[in-house]
Amino acid sequence: MGYVKGEGQNYEIDPKLAPLVLECFTRYSEGKTIRSIVDWLNNSGVKGKRGSPVSINNVTTMLKNRRYIGEYIYSGVTIPDAIPAIVPTDLFERVQQRMEKNKRAPARHKAEDDYLLTTKLFCGHCGAFMVGECGTSRTGNVHHYYKCVSNKKRRGCKKKAVKKDWIEAVIINETVALLQNDEFIARVSKTACDLQKKENPSLPHLRQKLAEIEQGIKNLVDAIQQGMFSKATKERLDALEAEKEKLELALLQEEIRHPVLTEEKVRFWLLTFRSLDLSLLEHRKRLIDSFVNSVYLYDDRIVYTFNYQEGAKTVMLADIPDDFGSDLDKSLPPKVSY
Repeated sequence: MGYVKGEGQNYEIDPKLAPLVLECFTRYSEGKTIRSIVDWLNNSGVKGKRGSPVSINNVTTMLKNRRYIGEYIYSGVTIPDAIPAIVPTDLFERVQQRMEKNKRAPARHKAEDDYLLTTKLFCGHCGAFMVGECGTSRTGNVHHYYKCVSNKKRRGCKKKAVKKDWIEAVIINETVALLQNDEFIARVSKTACDLQKKENPSLPHLRQKLAEIEQGIKNLVDAIQQGMFSKATKERLDALEAEKEKLELALLQEEIRHPVLTEEKVRFWLLTFRSLDLSLLEHRKRLIDSFVNSVYLYDDRIVYTFNYQEGAKTVMLADIPDDFGSDLDKSLPPKVSY
């Protein structure tokens, strides 16, 4: 889906379906379920093979297909940039991370994808995952909570279950408080810009190679101007000119795939989280997925780390009000120990 066979049986982008493929990846990366994407495609009139409706397997396979970032496998050899890419590499990797996260989640709520700390919350006693569960009381009320996997499987851990809304409210509140800190925003913006220069070795390599080719062209032109012209010289010059064009194109493509962000752009993105509507599930999920790395729950404290260096903090349970989480929008940040 998203490609057609052109002349010479080469893959070409289908202008009609390629945007739908990109939209599928975007929707999944933003928290939509595969089922909702399937329904959207079918409602849009998209058909699977032999005219059948699009299925969950169709979309799951599509989201894992590396051809969409230009890779092609031939005789067991992976060839990058072999076909036109439809999906940016960074978006594709975000989708793979979310799929892996969902795969690792042993007890995610089947009816709703709303246990926000799945794969992030750990038992402080034994280190096992704490996973989402729900139960119905005698009065018919449904209660949601996180429970230690080791306790659940009777492996000796005594950690008690914790209310879902309460623990999520604590972590969301701490994250919101962090994002109100202008010093934190400035520090992360600078660090992100510094890191991106180190994490993409392709650009320096391409620029160095291009500089070498340009120097080689200059040397040949100088030789020709001095009368050292021959058939071999011309062929070498033509080859270098062709290599230069390829490198310039590769450099442009790499810059498009990995745009260099300024501190101002990173800061602007971070500040958008201050305007989230925390009454919306999708906004709470976006907040936690973007910033929270791990949460360890003990009997007397919560230790959690954010997705940045030196981001570990401890919240003492004694400092958290008993009714915390009942009104997330009005709750104040609990006291924090470093």
